[in-house]
Amino acid sequence: MKYQLDILIKAPLKTCIEKFDTTENLKHWQRGFVSAEHISGTPRAFGSKMKMHFKIGSRRIPLIETITYKNLPNAVHGIYTTKGLDNIQENYFEATTDNCTKWISVNEFVPLNFKMLLLVFLMPKTFKKQTLLYMKDYKNFVEKGISVSHA
Repeated sequence: MKYQLDILIKAPLKTCIEKFDTTENLKHWQRGFVSAEHISGTPRAFGSKMKMHFKIGSRRIPLIETITYKNLPNAVHGIYTTKGLDNIQENYFEATTDNCTKWISVNEFVPLNFKMLLLVFLMPKTFKKQTLLYMKDYKNFVEKGISVSHA
């Protein structure tokens, strides 16, 4: 399943990229984020790997982020692998004429087992809704300093 979403952030491109490309900021806009640990490569650089931990409800979800392309301030792509599912994500950033930033997120979810295949097939709106929630939370964090972190 593949889809594209975009959002306009009322902040300059430089500000958006600085906040987006900082691991310490993930807790402020990714609901359920618990922690991250560097695995390999130069942190946040092309080819680097990081293990991220999320808690959603009573479930703990580990995933591995691999940066597959990085050309800031314009783009950063990654693969996010968790049990049974890969999320291939391309993030593009564009400065607008009114000193805002347009964030375009292209997501492809690739099921790696039958259970995830069913989930992706039966609940595609859930994946889109979650992506849009992260994007809105990021917008609120950048524009208003609102954090979703309870820590």
